[in-house]
Amino acid sequence: MQLKSLEIFGFKSFADRTKFVFDQGITGIVGPNGCGKSNIVDSIRWVLGEQKTRTLRSDKMENIIFNGTKHRRKSNVAEVSLTFENTRNILPTEYSTVTITRRLYRSGESEYLINGVVCRLKDIHNLFMDTGVSSDSYAIIELKMVDEILNNKNNERMRFFEEAAGISKYKVRKRQTLKRLNDTDADLERVEDLLFEIEKNLKSLEKQARRTQRYFELKEQYKAISSQYAFLSMKSIREKQHQIEYLEQDYQDQLRGLQTEVAQREARMQELRKELLDNEKNLSEAQYDLNKHIRKIQSVETEKSIKNERLKYLQQRELAIQNQMENERRQLQRNEAEVAELKSKQKLVLEELHLQQEQEQQMKARLEEVKAAHAEQQRLTKELEVDFRETEQQT
Repeated sequence: MQLKSLEIFGFKSFADRTKFVFDQGITGIVGPNGCGKSNIVDSIRWVLGEQKTRTLRSDKMENIIFNGTKHRRKSNVAEVSLTFENTRNILPTEYSTVTITRRLYRSGESEYLINGVVCRLKDIHNLFMDTGVSSDSYAIIELKMVDEILNNKNNERMRFFEEAAGISKYKVRKRQTLKRLNDTDADLERVEDLLFEIEKNLKSLEKQARRTQRYFELKEQYKAISSQYAFLSMKSIREKQHQIEYLEQDYQDQLRGLQTEVAQREARMQELRKELLDNEKNLSEAQYDLNKHIRKIQSVETEKSIKNERLKYLQQRELAIQNQMENERRQLQRNEAEVAELKSKQKLVLEELHLQQEQEQQMKARLEEVKAAHAEQQRLTKELEVDFRETEQQT
């Protein structure tokens, strides 16, 4: 396994995307103080999963993101990618080249990737376990760590030897196994407590079970009785529905008869109105003739007063005119009698029309009552059908 490249973007002082390629012959990175050599080491620790900000020489994790300068704006993400050559299959994966990536956003979100696939930090630890490559392994040692190894502080020397010997992963597995065993013992103790509680409440549960069984028996009986009752109720409802349909048909027949009678009466009323209009026209003509004769009489009387010298001739003419006037008066009397008769007929026609209108209103009111009764019956039928369906669903 060989380190091939390191790519840094937005991590501490690396504002631009920078890639370090470790070809054959490269044994170190040198430069003046403040050029970023330590930041390269910190980036390697960070991409390998370092979580301690003190080790990364920072107060909080957000500070590792490039914070900007006077002439450059700050970055919103820090990203580091580390690529290894795995031709000897030291890493437990089928890939010959393995690239691990870690990103941290200013919002606090972070993600780990192996060959571009999102993974967990645990997956990266398991991948590099016992390979000598990790954030706190002997492969990455700074000056103060050398002092800790020489002084054997916190038994650091033993930890490095175990990692170099390849037994650290077995110790990790041992700790995990012991933890699972302890958890299992705790679960067993809890199971014993539960068994004690179950035995304690067993009699009460048996009593409740008998009550439940009795409840289900009564429930089945209730379902059977309810089904029978619903069947009988539905049968009665259907018989009533048939009766209602028969009455409705009868009412419909009566309604059609009443509508026919109303139509006939309306036709008769139209005829009477036409006859009344004709009589009014005749009366108007008779009145016109009467006025005409009156004007003639006035003209004759005027001529009589003017033409005294023709008295002889006019006396004869006067007699004839008087006879004619007598005839016209008689005709006028006859016309007045006809007018009175027409007025009497008009009064009778209006009374008959008023009577027909009252009958029509009564028939319409009766029709509305029939319709309301029919609608109420349909509503009751629908409610009974809904009750029946609910009863069937419950059964």
